[in-house]
Amino acid sequence: MFISSAYAQTAGAPAAQGGIAGLLNSPLPMLVLMFVAMYFIVLRPQMKRQKELKNLLDNLAKGDEVVTTGGLLGKITKINETMLSLEIASNVEVQVQRAAVVQVLPKGSVK
Repeated sequence: MFISSAYAQTAGAPAAQGGIAGLLNSPLPMLVLMFVAMYFIVLRPQMKRQKELKNLLDNLAKGDEVVTTGGLLGKITKINETMLSLEIASNVEVQVQRAAVVQVLPKGSVK
């Protein structure tokens, strides 16, 4: 009565996109691009930092002045595979794990 009948309009088949336009509209290249970006932004710098820290820990020697994760500054007096002794004041030594070292200071920094 007041509403007229609505008829669906038939649309022709969508044109097949070929070449680069069809490739860019698919989700696969976007996923690949996202993973490549994540590699260069997150994973690669993290692996570089881990490699530098491993080299730092492997090259620790007696007499080096270091900073630990807890903020202790001291001079290495004894060293073994997993632990080291730090002299944090005269006649005061503490045992810390080797992995707790985060930085090697220049000689003469700790007094």
